[in-house]
Amino acid sequence: MIQRISHSSVYVIDHERAHAFYTEKLGFEVRTDATMGDFRWLTVSPRGQSDFELALMHLRPSPMMDEATCATLRALVEKGAFGGGVLETADCQKTYEELVARGVEFAQPPTERPYGIEALLKDDSGNWFSMTQRR
Repeated sequence: MIQRISHSSVYVIDHERAHAFYTEKLGFEVRTDATMGDFRWLTVSPRGQSDFELALMHLRPSPMMDEATCATLRALVEKGAFGGGVLETADCQKTYEELVARGVEFAQPPTERPYGIEALLKDDSGNWFSMTQRR
């Protein structure tokens, strides 16, 4: 029986740029940065959260994906067609202000919702995330 999810993936356009965005702008920590041949396994997670890792998957041709598929996905990522999930925060307004000061782009400022306060941010590749302060 499956007990939990330990990793999830988000496609990124550039590994180094994504590494800098997630660590320097969002304040995440690198959990794994390993190279296996020409494949790089790069995972990050929020500081203090050790039970989940976000794999930053570089969009490039591989045995699992040809160039045409990469190009299609790259265009969709850059367009902002993919949501990467929900990032929880204790104070959405404060975190929003801190991230804006670091240069993070938001598609929506903190807004009251039935489930709490939510802002929508975009990573450096175009993926969007809900940043939510639960009620």
